[in-house]
Amino acid sequence: MADRGAAAQPSPLLAWPQAVPGSWPDAGVAAHYGDPMREQRSLDQGAGLVDRSNRGVLTLTGPDRLGWLHSLTTQDLEHLAPGDSAQALVLSPNGHVEQHMVLTDDGAATWLHTEPGRAAGLAAFLESMRFMLRVEVADLTGSCAVLTVMGPSGAGLAEGLDGVLARVSAGSFGINDLIVARDALPAAAGELLRRGGTLAGMWAFEALRIAARVPRLGLDTDHRTIPHEVGWIETAVHLNKGCYRGQETVARVHNLGHPPRRLVFLHLDGSVDRLPAHGDPVQLDGAAVGFTGSSARHYELGPIGLALVKRTVPVDAPLLAGGVAAAQEIVVSPDVGANVQVALRRRHVP
Repeated sequence: MADRGAAAQPSPLLAWPQAVPGSWPDAGVAAHYGDPMREQRSLDQGAGLVDRSNRGVLTLTGPDRLGWLHSLTTQDLEHLAPGDSAQALVLSPNGHVEQHMVLTDDGAATWLHTEPGRAAGLAAFLESMRFMLRVEVADLTGSCAVLTVMGPSGAGLAEGLDGVLARVSAGSFGINDLIVARDALPAAAGELLRRGGTLAGMWAFEALRIAARVPRLGLDTDHRTIPHEVGWIETAVHLNKGCYRGQETVARVHNLGHPPRRLVFLHLDGSVDRLPAHGDPVQLDGAAVGFTGSSARHYELGPIGLALVKRTVPVDAPLLAGGVAAAQEIVVSPDVGANVQVALRRRHVP
């Protein structure tokens, strides 16, 4: 179901005290540093930093870069000002999501970062579409790394550090992604700690992401996912821009119909000593109605998850996710599309 990509280059922060390596999709960085619940609380209530150096990093240079990227993605990028950030998707000709990226422009180059293992595929696609335009694509995954700063006290934590800063707000999930030279990663992380940040692993990051109802490519999506199904229509799609690949599907669903599936938030049975795995079936009355995407243990909410289910599943129906009982909350309304505004219900995560 998900693209597992190439093995991630191990982060130097895995040598730091109490670091426990993560597994797919976050191999190469720490799952936690000894106390994932405390790390969650620090990210949620204070200021923290998360090593996401397993993400792919690309740069685009040349005077045509923004207009060209505007024509290839779902986002309006022609007028992206230096220092501004955005999310964007690359769709298949049929409107299925192939890539999700976070990007920012520094006035001389556009910086992109994307899911682990996907940078090479994205670079190859961009190269294939370059034609005679004045733009150059470079995959810098081996030489650059992403450090994510978040929390209510973390907004200015990375100011003034060497690197490129992308500020992203996916609904209520606000993060600051600092792209630094990979060999400078330990020094940058150390400076953020000296400024008051707390080091946290991907388990903490993922629990807060799921609690904020924010989908992740390759976990909460599959090869058939369209933007309306997971709420990306409000954060990564501009509905009034020019043509791009897959636009017909986006416009048709938005104006005339409904997507076949919808993202739901799961409150999982806390009496069970396991979480449903990625890809586990979601069932209603014994019939499969979708699949489990992400799951985690939240420091306040307990076991939680995201799942993609058929649009026709009743919004109040109890479900089984990988055999674990689950109550659902609406993330994407079953009425989305047909000019109905996307209404996501997300817990506030600063």
